[in-house]
This record gives sequence, structure tokens and C-alpha cells, in this order.
Amino acid sequence: MSIMDELDETVNRITNKIDDMVNSPAHYNQGEIECIDAIKAVLGENFEYYLHGNALKYLWRFRYKGGIQDLEKCEWYLKRLMEETYHP
Repeated sequence: MSIMDELDETVNRITNKIDDMVNSPAHYNQGEIECIDAIKAVLGENFEYYLHGNALKYLWRFRYKGGIQDLEKCEWYLKRLMEETYHP
């Protein structure tokens, strides 16, 4: 295999693992438990307030920082809040 072939293979592996920065960013999945699940375990019943706060944060800043990605993150937190509140 040539160096170029190896490089192409490496690029393809990396490209296929591009972060889904809204639904499951790699930097929140470093161990055996996803960060959001650890936070839920620690906060217990207060977890819904964490979700609410994060939804507000992303809605507040979308025009000035992350644009559509922040709106998608807001949506993610709202959906999770609905799941936790109405389908525990």
C-alpha cells in the first residue's frame, strides 16, 4: 500500500467519525458513560432544570455565537426535557 493510499484510508476513517456536534459530540463520549447520563445521575430530580437552563442558554446566544447549531442544540435540550418530563 502506498503512502497516499494509507493517507486516503486515514482520512476516510476520520471523516466517517466526524462529530455530530448537536446530538452526540465526541468530546462528551470519552468514557463508558456519556456526560449527559452522568449529569442526570448526579442531579436526580433536578436534571430537568439543567435541561431547561441549557435550552435557554443556546436560545439566548444563537445570534451571536453558534447560529443554527445553537438552535439545534436548544431543540435537543427541549426534546430531552420533554422526554424526561412526560415520558420518564
